[in-house]
Amino acid sequence: MSNVSIEKDVEVASEAQPKWGVFPRELEDEAIYIIREVAAQFERPALLFSGGKDSITLVRLAQKAFYPGKIPFPLVHIDTGHNFPETVEFRDWLANEVGADLIVRYVQDSINQGKVKEETGKYASRNALQTVTLLDTIEEFKFDACIGGARRDEEKARAKERIFSVRDDFGQWDAKRQRPELFDMLNGRISIGENVRVFPISNWTELDVWNYIKEEKMAIPSIYYSHKRQVIERDGMLWADSEYLNKDADEIPFEATVRFRTVGDMTCTAAVSSEAVELDDIIGEILAAEISERGARIDDKRSEAAMEKRKQQGYF
Repeated sequence: MSNVSIEKDVEVASEAQPKWGVFPRELEDEAIYIIREVAAQFERPALLFSGGKDSITLVRLAQKAFYPGKIPFPLVHIDTGHNFPETVEFRDWLANEVGADLIVRYVQDSINQGKVKEETGKYASRNALQTVTLLDTIEEFKFDACIGGARRDEEKARAKERIFSVRDDFGQWDAKRQRPELFDMLNGRISIGENVRVFPISNWTELDVWNYIKEEKMAIPSIYYSHKRQVIERDGMLWADSEYLNKDADEIPFEATVRFRTVGDMTCTAAVSSEAVELDDIIGEILAAEISERGARIDDKRSEAAMEKRKQQGYF
């Protein structure tokens, strides 16, 4: 066999391998098209913004969709009061950086008003309580479409949802009553009182998001990178020590080098041991991971259908 033939065989084999750090730009095109459809079909849309990597990605996509104009809808954050401080700080910085309107509503207000009750016990969390605050916010501002960063690869209930996912006038989702979505035809028609949750990056994977962040050179909260933090060990996972965590007497905080794959309420989001201080390190960890990013979310483990039940009640 000639050297030319050997070189050609190597080139073909290389092309067949997954491309490290390469983002498929057709996913960006699809997401931008969806975001523009939201602006065209709805009167009062909003972008649900947590300060996490997926919602940061949505902000970049919205910037591109309407460049050189301003993002034509507000960013909305439902603050549990138990969020990571790094995420809240980044939220405020990014909204100011891109010139977007930011609306923040607080779970604590819903508790004070008697609309929800604070959970008790070892696994108490405010994560599920966000639903009431979110639905009240949708009603307050009459939002008819809320853009979110959910992806089908995250969790099986999210895999069932359409890109335009209709909610009834109680904010509830019914997995059995979804509209067909053929090709790129998105049907935004809704009845009075209904609203739509929209998922532009539904077809992306966790790896796609990180490759996009790398290619776009996007800023992200520091907790996504490896850092030293006081943690406790619970159920085989590492939890950030905080005043919001109800600890047993034998759960003694210690320092560990960790990072977070997903960002949620501090009481339901575990860290992973990591030395990843660069995006390439994070991407390498994801390629080697044996569990999904939501494997570190205790709220998804409350029952086999925990996420689906929360979505039926109006969760993000």
